Amino acid sequence: MASDRTILDHINELVDEEKRLRATTPAAEAASRLRNVEEQLDQCWDLLRQRRALREFGEDADKAAPRDPRTVENYQG
Repeated sequence: MASDRTILDHINELVDEEKRLRATTPAAEAASRLRNVEEQLDQCWDLLRQRRALREFGEDADKAAPRDPRTVENYQG
């Protein structure tokens, strides 16, 4: 299972890509990839929150698992 550091590194890579796409690619061309990057970001943040919550309650953080984009996108907190 990925570590928190690995997940955070991936988040940073995705944020950099998102910024690059917004700055250099016409909106119409970037729309699909931006949606994909945003979904991946939501999944990564969700996974990181799961890991931290499990750890906080004395559970194994490696029990956390990525959820599908629809679940993460519709999560209300």
